[in-house]
Amino acid sequence: MPAPDSRVHGRGAQSARVPTRFGLALREADGDWLDEANLIDGPGPKLRTTVIEEFPKSVLSFNTSPDIPFDRSLNPYRGCEHGCVYCYARPTHAWHDLSPGLDFETKLFAKPGAAEILRKTFAARGYTPKPLALGTNTDPYQPIEGRYRITRAVLELCLETGHPVTITTKSARVLDDLYLLAELAQRGLTAVSISVTSLDPRLSGRLEPRASAPAKRLAAIEALAKAGIHANVSVSPIIPAITDSFIEQILAEAGVRGAQSASWIMLRLPHEVAPLFREWLAVHFPDRASKVMAIVQSVRGGKDNDAQFFSRMKPSGVWADLVRSRFRLGLKRAGIPQSKPLLDSSQFRPPSRDGQLALF
Repeated sequence: MPAPDSRVHGRGAQSARVPTRFGLALREADGDWLDEANLIDGPGPKLRTTVIEEFPKSVLSFNTSPDIPFDRSLNPYRGCEHGCVYCYARPTHAWHDLSPGLDFETKLFAKPGAAEILRKTFAARGYTPKPLALGTNTDPYQPIEGRYRITRAVLELCLETGHPVTITTKSARVLDDLYLLAELAQRGLTAVSISVTSLDPRLSGRLEPRASAPAKRLAAIEALAKAGIHANVSVSPIIPAITDSFIEQILAEAGVRGAQSASWIMLRLPHEVAPLFREWLAVHFPDRASKVMAIVQSVRGGKDNDAQFFSRMKPSGVWADLVRSRFRLGLKRAGIPQSKPLLDSSQFRPPSRDGQLALF
């Protein structure tokens, strides 16, 4: 485990832990050797973010999971510079023989042609529209969106074709596309969910080092609501003994700002996320690390994670029941109506292959 004085500043993961699930050799820097190297050569180079452009044949992912409320999603980016240490998408980098740790937040993949590929999917015979979810794996408004504008291009296509689309993000950068989202909302075609884990910017800086500060996320909720866009506050993930104390405050602040619904998800630690999170606890909260993990295991049947359908999104036990009760009471006090966005799929008109909309 990294010592507190060896923390990786500005990043969520504290190591480039390589997965062993696929038979890859485990690589760990020796602490004594690092001390010698630092004395002789000085500290290593600062971690830089790199982006690889990829051009897949398809960009839609379909699922039949009983645990999530959508059947299709699109992720403009793989990896995420926000660096949230708890991100359940981290293990996906292992498929590239990359670390779900630091590689996940520094070695990113972008799909600059995503909107055009999606256009062909929409134009295909037999395509049936249903709400398209953006941001289900990695954030569609992470910093590199400012350069690539892939999410914006997808939203423009959805507006053009009348296709419903939802967004999940923890970035105030979503307001860059406020005018598009407002037009979509006027037609009943969009809803936005913003994740707020705490109201402490210092804690947020440790958990989600390159995501928007909590105050900016709340301001984004207010701006979305004022623009007539259904804004959901997602108190996710709830981390026992770290962020759970903010549940009621987050709901109260979101309610004042016009949030129309709220949701929550308990911390999930699939595959390599569990050891990465344990490392993070050892660095930032060594005094309560064992307590945190004990509660996590108590709501997951004695394990770090529960991957089973039907139960993976539904923590059990006394602690989980307490959170449910607190959340219900917090919602009532905050005056959040828990309205559901009614997204309209009937407006969809497939584009023709030459890029023009079909008349019939």
